[in-house]
Formats: sequence, C-alpha cells, structure tokens
Amino acid sequence: MAGRIRRKQLAAAPLPAAALPRLCPLCEREIPDAQKDAHHLVPRSKGGTTTAYLHRICHRQIHSLLTETELARQYHTADALRAHPALAEFIAGVRTKPNDFYQRTAKSARLRRR
Repeated sequence: MAGRIRRKQLAAAPLPAAALPRLCPLCEREIPDAQKDAHHLVPRSKGGTTTAYLHRICHRQIHSLLTETELARQYHTADALRAHPALAEFIAGVRTKPNDFYQRTAKSARLRRR
C-alpha cells in the first residue's frame, strides 16, 4: 500500500507510476520499490512541500548527519547534499553496493550530543 505522500504525488502526476524517475538523486543508482523513501528537500516543519524519492539508506543517512534547520538552510538540493563531506564519503561507498543494499544507520555523534 502506498503512503500518503506517494498517493498524493501519483494523483498529481500525469505519468503512470512506471514512468516516474527511478534513479536516486543522491547516489544515482536505481531505486527498487521496496527501498523507495520520499524525502522533503526542505523539511515540512520548515515549510517545505517538494519531495524527491531516495534509497532508504540514503534518506536515513541524510537525517543521521544533518538537522532539519541545516537541511532547510543549506542542504535543500541534491547537489548541496552531495557536496557535504560526510555524505560524499557515504555516497562513494554505497555506489559500489547492490541497488537493494540496506544497513542500519546510527545518528552522528554531533547530533547525539544535542
């Protein structure tokens, strides 16, 4: 069953679900349906409405490294996210993995101290 965000996007999109972009804008690998997460480029709590589909592992890594304020102010595009040093290192490692690869992600020490 599709989530609320997915249903909303499918209703607004004139293209069938099969024609939606299938590449993760962060790691540029194909996203299997089981690993597809909708990410608000600007968090909803900060007024964002635009979403992009990411691999679940990429989405979790973003939120483990960055706060919502940082996402809203500095990292609200895929290019800005790829330029972040820790995310660039993560992307370099995950690009060599299979498309359905998933591993648990822990919060960064910086965010745990908050």
